[in-house]
Amino acid sequence: MIFYAPNINDSSFLSEEESAHAIRVLRLDCGDKIELVDGLGNFYEAEIIFPHHKRCEVRILNKIENYNAFPFRIHIAIAPTKNMDRMEWFVEKATEIGITEITPLLCRYSERKVIKPERLNKILISAMKQSKKATLPIVNEMISFDKFIKSKQQSDNCFIAHCYEQDKKSLTELYVKGDEVTIVIGPEGDFSEDEVSLAISNGFQPITLGNSRLRTETAGIVACHTIHLLNLL
Repeated sequence: MIFYAPNINDSSFLSEEESAHAIRVLRLDCGDKIELVDGLGNFYEAEIIFPHHKRCEVRILNKIENYNAFPFRIHIAIAPTKNMDRMEWFVEKATEIGITEITPLLCRYSERKVIKPERLNKILISAMKQSKKATLPIVNEMISFDKFIKSKQQSDNCFIAHCYEQDKKSLTELYVKGDEVTIVIGPEGDFSEDEVSLAISNGFQPITLGNSRLRTETAGIVACHTIHLLNLL
């Protein structure tokens, strides 16, 4: 069982939530070995030295830096779905696959204009532990499409996936192995034509993720997984 301990370098105690899970749920005791991650890329082997359900104290036995890290960055900016369950599913699965940063986008045709980052962060932590990763992805506050695009103006490896009939290339044709990448995914009604034009004029390359018309959250997962597959070749 992996526990999340973001402050383990400053404190030898687990959080109250993780302490309760270790002692009251798993019934762990003094001398039991556990595994920790700090969300910063470090993995720890530890043992319990004070099994309290509110302040469980541990001793670090071993530390592994850059644990299960991938040598590239994936930033997906995505318009949250009307049904928040689907957005949460995307966040969970993208974390399991491996993602660096997620930015919720407010687009012209967005049906959801408010999100709760705290809820998404809990899902990130759970998915990070479940998939045995040590780096917690960043989830940014929601930002308008225009502001996000202009913040990435003329950056390398920025792509926009949309459904309009125009000249587009596959992500597999354009992505360069090992590079940092930013991919924007639109809402259920797609981007507006003006949004697509704005992105392209600011250096974003239009891409297709295949012949099928994908749901927003599916497109995000396909994009994330494709980058990982291309880096395995």
